[in-house]
Order: sequence, then structure tokens, then C-alpha cells
Amino acid sequence: MTQIAIDRHCPPRRRFGLSMLLDSLSLHRQRRTLARLDARALEDIGITREQAEAEAARPIWDAPEFWQK
Repeated sequence: MTQIAIDRHCPPRRRFGLSMLLDSLSLHRQRRTLARLDARALEDIGITREQAEAEAARPIWDAPEFWQK
């Protein structure tokens, strides 16, 4: 049996299709939930109301970098 070694880093493939759609819907749901948290819950996770509102207002295609890999 022959083995082939790749001597360069292979970038991750971009995801398409159903998994990308499901991730986008999940992100939208998480941001909606974040916007509805009360002051005590926001304090527990260490963010301000302004930070929560700014995150919740981001468009669905503006996903965190680690989601895009």
C-alpha cells in the first residue's frame, strides 16, 4: 500500500448547503435569545446591555470567524 504525504497545509473547505443554512438559523436564534436576556443574566455572562444589543443587531451573514471554517 502506498501512502501519500502532503507537505503543505490544506485550508479547510467552506461549507455549503444544509449545514450552512442550519448554522445560520442557529446563529439567528442565539442572537434573538441574547437580545431578550434580562440585566441579571447579562451580568452573569459578563456583557452589557449595549454589547448584547450590538451583537443581536448583526446581520445573519456576519458570523464569528470560527463558524466560517
